[in-house]
Amino acid sequence: MAKVRFRDVKQGRRPSTETKKRAKNPLHSSRNATLKERSKAFITDSFMLLMPIMYIVFYLIFDGREGFAAHKLLGWLYILIPYVAITTIFIVKTGQTPGMRAYEIRVVDIASGETPPAGAVLLRQILAVWDFFLFTWVLQFFRKDHRTLHEILSGTALIHASASTQKAAP
Repeated sequence: MAKVRFRDVKQGRRPSTETKKRAKNPLHSSRNATLKERSKAFITDSFMLLMPIMYIVFYLIFDGREGFAAHKLLGWLYILIPYVAITTIFIVKTGQTPGMRAYEIRVVDIASGETPPAGAVLLRQILAVWDFFLFTWVLQFFRKDHRTLHEILSGTALIHASASTQKAAP
């Protein structure tokens, strides 16, 4: 194997080892979803999925705000368990929630670049709830790939949907 000189790599004559690794990695930084796209998808999912569940729990199960206030912990469990289940089903089936589909991003497994298995998706969604309440989601502002703690622990990432289909085509 020929010796790779720094000067050649710097002038673009030979790809560096890092460049080769980056090309093989299915999660190259140009394919990662931006903070703006992630935020828009989260807000869309909140209104499309979470708000109807909250309405049902508040008014049909607890018979109003006062009933919910009397049983807050149980009420939040009634809200979050169906939300985690519904988003898990969406991601397992299509790799996207409705909000992610609207902004053309999808969840992928880091190792394979494909839709993650059901166990990883369920772990991701459960950890996402903890991530939200413990404010560890701010980690995404300090990372170049914008991954949050729940994505790191579950081995998933959000990428552009068009980038994942381009990878699968050739």
